[in-house]
Amino acid sequence: MERANEDRLIQPDEKTLTYDKYLKIHELLSLQQELSEPKEHDETLFIIIHQSYELWFKQILHEVLRCQSLLDRDEILPVLRSMKRIDTIQKVLIQKVDILETMAPDEFNRFRDRLNPASGFQSHQFRILEYKLGLKNKGYFKYHQHEPDTLAKLEKTLKEPSLYDSFFAFLARQGYQVPEEVLQRDLTQPHQANPKVVDIFEDIYRNHLNHYEIYSFLESLVDLDEQFTIWRYRHMLMVSRMIGSLTGTGGSLGAKYLATTLEKTLFPEIWNVRNQLGVKK
Repeated sequence: MERANEDRLIQPDEKTLTYDKYLKIHELLSLQQELSEPKEHDETLFIIIHQSYELWFKQILHEVLRCQSLLDRDEILPVLRSMKRIDTIQKVLIQKVDILETMAPDEFNRFRDRLNPASGFQSHQFRILEYKLGLKNKGYFKYHQHEPDTLAKLEKTLKEPSLYDSFFAFLARQGYQVPEEVLQRDLTQPHQANPKVVDIFEDIYRNHLNHYEIYSFLESLVDLDEQFTIWRYRHMLMVSRMIGSLTGTGGSLGAKYLATTLEKTLFPEIWNVRNQLGVKK
């Protein structure tokens, strides 16, 4: 039976598209270039984990852009599928921390000094993702002054609507009374919670069967925000586990800096509305 199946398989030649050619496997496997000498076993793991993070950041950005495009066309139902995909990817990113934690502190410290001054803090894709989710901060530009192409991407994204901005514009087109100051805000600045938006969300939540697709999207934003915070928390604990309170390789405060990021909220009104929902009317 197995032999019969093998006989039906196409025998590729040098002109045929193959798995390796399509996915650039040889190029991909050549990108893990360790700096330690002699090579430290766990440096390969460290590189693969972080390269895979960047690939998943790319996919999340791909999905966020699709969500914005769909919202711009007033098509919210297919947005929910992309939001589910983002949520699933985020869970994978959190699980990757478990893999990193199989590396003991002394094993990491054998090659850590070689990484200076490189740091995950310098991930431009992560900053672009933050911008697309509403965490606008041009202070990160200074870390990419030597990379004009990257700097241009950051500057462009800073000026663009976030996913939340696209959602507010969508709501306004559906007849919801979104405040003008929310619709016309300075897109280069982080979104500030607006009590009138909380009131809109309260009505949607209290009458969610009448606004079910929008309600479902709001809940998917909660999932996204929650998973982001869980990932930040796991990242902070992992760094504490590896290097304690030492300074990060890029000069950051390490785990102390990461602890401050736990306070970041992507979609404040969706959390604030919980306070009002707890009050009977």
